[in-house]
Amino acid sequence: MGDQLDVYRCKRDFTRTPEPSGAVSPPDGRPRFVVQRHRASRLHYDLRFEIDGVLVSWAVPKGPTLDPAARRLAMHVEDHPVEYLHFEGVIPSGEYGGGDVIVWDTGTWEPVRTEDPRAAVEAGELHAEVHGDKLRGRLVLVRREAREGESGEPWMLLHKRDEHAVDGWDPEEHPRSVLTGRTNDEVLADPDLLWRSDLPAAQAAVRTTHEPVDDDAIDVLASLGQQGTWEVFGRRVKVTNLDKELFPGLPGEPPVTKRELLAYAARVAPYALPYLEGRPLNLHRYPDGAERKGFWHKQRPDHAPDWVGSWDNPDADDGETTTYVVADEPAVLVWAANFGALEWHPWTSTTASPHQPSYALVDLDPGERTTWDELLQLARLHRTALEHLGVTSRPKVTGRRGIQVWVPVVEGYTFDDTRAWVERLSRTVGQVVPDLVSWKWEVKARKGLARLDYTQNAVNKTLVAPYSPRPAPGAPVSVPLTWDELDDPDLRPDRWTVRTVPGRLADEGDPFRVLLGAAQRLPDLT
Repeated sequence: MGDQLDVYRCKRDFTRTPEPSGAVSPPDGRPRFVVQRHRASRLHYDLRFEIDGVLVSWAVPKGPTLDPAARRLAMHVEDHPVEYLHFEGVIPSGEYGGGDVIVWDTGTWEPVRTEDPRAAVEAGELHAEVHGDKLRGRLVLVRREAREGESGEPWMLLHKRDEHAVDGWDPEEHPRSVLTGRTNDEVLADPDLLWRSDLPAAQAAVRTTHEPVDDDAIDVLASLGQQGTWEVFGRRVKVTNLDKELFPGLPGEPPVTKRELLAYAARVAPYALPYLEGRPLNLHRYPDGAERKGFWHKQRPDHAPDWVGSWDNPDADDGETTTYVVADEPAVLVWAANFGALEWHPWTSTTASPHQPSYALVDLDPGERTTWDELLQLARLHRTALEHLGVTSRPKVTGRRGIQVWVPVVEGYTFDDTRAWVERLSRTVGQVVPDLVSWKWEVKARKGLARLDYTQNAVNKTLVAPYSPRPAPGAPVSVPLTWDELDDPDLRPDRWTVRTVPGRLADEGDPFRVLLGAAQRLPDLT
């Protein structure tokens, strides 16, 4: 029996197309689905379900819908590799399927009425409960007889009339990628460029991806002695004390050295940079390692290389920070890690508009008595509220005990605006489980209960950056999540470390990318 992807590979020249060649992947957790909006010779949507290590696929000319009255033609096409879940870009003209592609929707799904979805497809009828950003509820695919002159394998796609059904729902009214916020036109203009509507026009075009660190550069770092000059991302970074133990090891693991931290910073910088660029950066330094007391370092040091970005704060009073570091290129994170910064805390506003936040932040701060299950309950209630409001957002584990929710907002809001909005949102959630939440400011007065901390929405108040390490054993990392991951029984706030995050990124991509192009107006909560 041939490989399930043989047909897929035979149709493509992987020296020309950026599509993944892929391999059949063993099942890993809940099955996923993706819908790609694909402008080839004609516009269509590609609906793909993860089944038995591949993406079983249909081309849907008019796109899937939540409208239960609509019946959509869906042409069954060749299986695609699981890596196609994150494919967004431009297939060259002349290649099979040449045109621009965005990830229009993605999420998890569950087969219904069968324990063997592959057999259900072969039998000609698949029922799928989908949990996406745009598509939710029951989809049904049924094979039908080909009409005269119709080639291929035609199926019919419909949405059941359930609680998620919406009469008249048109996919063309929701044209943006759920990964990057881009339209097909924006991908076609520059596959790696994103227009940030929350930034001033002069700064609005930013890279959604940065070149990954060269493997040879990591090998060079490994071969250096205790110190030297490391050339990485086109910069020469002076590195010191490379074998110094910065983080105690987890049980059964060795300590994490400075060399490992620098390698991690280089590997993660292309993913972390979109959340740091153009923002003042507060560094939490632990030059003697995570087991010693750290301190905040906000002033850009005079000895920093010229290529380390800076911003002069015009509002600084006497004794306050006058010049901040700005991480506008990936080598800055390597420099910061060598400087002893074990945590990276960017402002939620940019240097161009320091008094206007680009994110509204929900900080779920557990108390001494708060269990992990209770914190997850609070996070899921926020998920339900934000989904009901139609607000694009994503959660993030802190690497310690907490969970944060980031909500991108359009330019023009003040910190008073975002603080008041988050307070109203969280107080509404808190009313559902009043026994879990305290609104007292003093820790002792909270009596061990959780705090839904809206006060973090203030100028120069920061939360730990996506993909920043935390000063604790094993070097845990603050990791962005999809909303569905809140239901993962293996989820923990410190589940991922500097040793495991690069593998997660390679396999899953960055769940926060959807926030980069999703600046939005906050709905009225009054």
